[in-house]
Amino acid sequence: MQTGLTDTEIISRVLKGEQSIFAQLVERYQNYVFTLVHRMVESREDAEEISQDIFVKAYRSLADFRGDSKFSTWLYTIARTSSITFLRKKKLNMVSMDNEKTFIQTENQESGFKATLIEQKSKHAMVNEAIKMLSTDDAQVITLFYKGEQTLEEMGLILGLEPNTVKVKLHRARQRLKEKMEKFFAHELTELQTD
Repeated sequence: MQTGLTDTEIISRVLKGEQSIFAQLVERYQNYVFTLVHRMVESREDAEEISQDIFVKAYRSLADFRGDSKFSTWLYTIARTSSITFLRKKKLNMVSMDNEKTFIQTENQESGFKATLIEQKSKHAMVNEAIKMLSTDDAQVITLFYKGEQTLEEMGLILGLEPNTVKVKLHRARQRLKEKMEKFFAHELTELQTD
């Protein structure tokens, strides 16, 4: 059960002049925004900078938030647009996991992932690592559904797809996530189940 003010209550109070209360929205959504941005922008420093800019943009545009959808959906749109704009400005290539060379590189990093896993024993950390191995589309769908807690309808609005299409994409993304978990983290999952 959520305690404290709802997003709508906070937004209403900010718009009435209580600017300092906006910090509650930042605190509530900073991990969500950073995760979304970091999926598109590989550099952690760039992702942190973009995340800060997103909250500045959200604050300045708060009066434009109509409440037709969740605040997190609106924030996601700003995050996506800001990330794409950043990538275009920097002329960086967005890495597609469908690209066979990238996939082969990811497969070859198996030993690096095992070394990192010594430090990461929680299931949460393993899931995050497995999500990083997914294609951008799969990672986006998983992140929106589980971390963003978006409904299929909201995800459809964000992605410009029918809810049934989103449902199929989510099912396939979950299957690929499960395969990554079983391939790269089988030993750790066994340890977690026996603990």
